[in-house]
Amino acid sequence: MNPIWLETARLPQFDPLNGNLTTDVLVIGGGIAGLLCAYQLTQAGVDCVLVEASRICGGTTRGTTAKITAQHGLIYHKLIQRFGAEKARLYLEANIAALKRYRTLCQTIDCDFAEEDTFVYSADDRKKLEQELAALDRLGFGAELVTDLPLPFPVAGAVRFPRQARFHPLKFAAAIAKGLRIFEHTKVLELAPGKAVTNHGTITAERTIIATHFPMLNKHGGYFLKLYQHRSYVLALENGQKLNGMYVDENSKGLSFRNAGDFLLLGGGAHRTGKPGDGWRGLERFARRHYPEAREAARWAVQDCMTLDGVPYAGQYGTRTRGLYVAAGFNKWGMTSAMAAAALLADLAQGRKNPYAPLFSPGRTVFRPQLAINGWESIVGLLTPTAPRCPHMGCALKYNPAEHSWDCPCHGSRFEEDGRLINNPAADDKQRI
Repeated sequence: MNPIWLETARLPQFDPLNGNLTTDVLVIGGGIAGLLCAYQLTQAGVDCVLVEASRICGGTTRGTTAKITAQHGLIYHKLIQRFGAEKARLYLEANIAALKRYRTLCQTIDCDFAEEDTFVYSADDRKKLEQELAALDRLGFGAELVTDLPLPFPVAGAVRFPRQARFHPLKFAAAIAKGLRIFEHTKVLELAPGKAVTNHGTITAERTIIATHFPMLNKHGGYFLKLYQHRSYVLALENGQKLNGMYVDENSKGLSFRNAGDFLLLGGGAHRTGKPGDGWRGLERFARRHYPEAREAARWAVQDCMTLDGVPYAGQYGTRTRGLYVAAGFNKWGMTSAMAAAALLADLAQGRKNPYAPLFSPGRTVFRPQLAINGWESIVGLLTPTAPRCPHMGCALKYNPAEHSWDCPCHGSRFEEDGRLINNPAADDKQRI
């Protein structure tokens, strides 16, 4: 079934490219990150073109639960440990600024924008919550520990961020896309310095931003080692609980809750793409137990790129790719992270300095524990003697019975049963047998 957003929004349609053209900045990828990059550049008076291989917002953006928040789990204690307090403060500032940009834009866009508090709860570990509060206090942010939550199970407590927000992502995307120069069904086949060859013509550009969910170039940046992908699942329930706020478990295996109109969006079931997962079954069991009067109105799954250290990659694509930039790895917090990345990349594409560039730099250290896990998964995938295999780098695909697809545990590409491509980084529709 499709996400509920598709039932209540109409995205504009754009023609494919027809021939060659020249522009100042080319944006590749028509999800929320690419659209925001193109929007901010266009608003700044920069000649900008966006190309999308299919339809805008046809991938991860349409499956988001659309929470706009600087509270990305219990992240700030971890950021201080990994990067120090100054960079943790920059991360907080960048995401607060992103929330403010949404707040300003949505004053003139009908996209169901509403301010709500967000809560990250723990089922049984109050110490984690207290550590996060201490970290936020050190960063000067006024979060609060609360213990009385309207959830249908007991918790140790939650960290509350006041005045965060939610919205309708496709209504917002439709509004900002209308004034942009966009070509749909235009697939980039080859990238060279200052030039992109598509299936409908060649685009010459001084600078290029790749916002294709998973970066499309293997020979620069090492993203096949720096990123991995997660799948998670959502049920939209009618007659579900009416909540005041948005709630996320600090445990990656836990549940999330938010209301969207008449629906309760119940999320969870996260697992690495290509690995066994419970799919929607756990959500169904939870709904039957706690919301017996509820009716399932829709279900969907979404795929997210995860980085080695919990911070997105936004900046120069690789050490030798002058004029080529990337936005990727939003770690399940794509709405706020996309806005923060777009602001940064719009500055870089115009030759301006940005205070958050060192924090989000794709060239920062890769020596994190997750690197070894990613490397091991790649080795296992390459050495597993089974078919079909992924055309991206040749890893063995695993069958996903919940979604009837073939999924790659190395880098997250997914294919229909007949071999059609669903999710990148693979660029080919056909599997190698």
